[in-house]
Amino acid sequence: MKNKIGTKEKPLILKTPPLSSEYTMHVDEKDGKELLVCKVGKTVLHYDAKILDDLHAMLKKHGDWIELGSADEQKPAKDGTVEAWGRSEKNPIKGWYGLKKGLRGRVGMYIPPLMEALGLAEVTHDAKGNKMKAK
Repeated sequence: MKNKIGTKEKPLILKTPPLSSEYTMHVDEKDGKELLVCKVGKTVLHYDAKILDDLHAMLKKHGDWIELGSADEQKPAKDGTVEAWGRSEKNPIKGWYGLKKGLRGRVGMYIPPLMEALGLAEVTHDAKGNKMKAK
């Protein structure tokens, strides 16, 4: 499945949940760890690739729509959102899925469209307050 995400030379092109901005995603490896590389303009974010399986499992267990709640690392995440789960000590990796200090947030912005493209989730595409659920 991760081979569908693309490579550095040919990344997957995605749009944010409100469909307002384009970004790319590809898989890479660093220090023996598989990671997702997200490029938004000139900004590069890294996420632990385990998030795809872990978030999908959480969504299946949750069973219903869950708010994305995207927020920068420096801002608190709204409780009960995908963003809050992506940085919680109660998730499977016991903390942040974002790997670049200062840019560890925005799980709720960039991971849901990837999961939708991979057929793992449904995502709403409203101007604000988007949600996702497992497929």
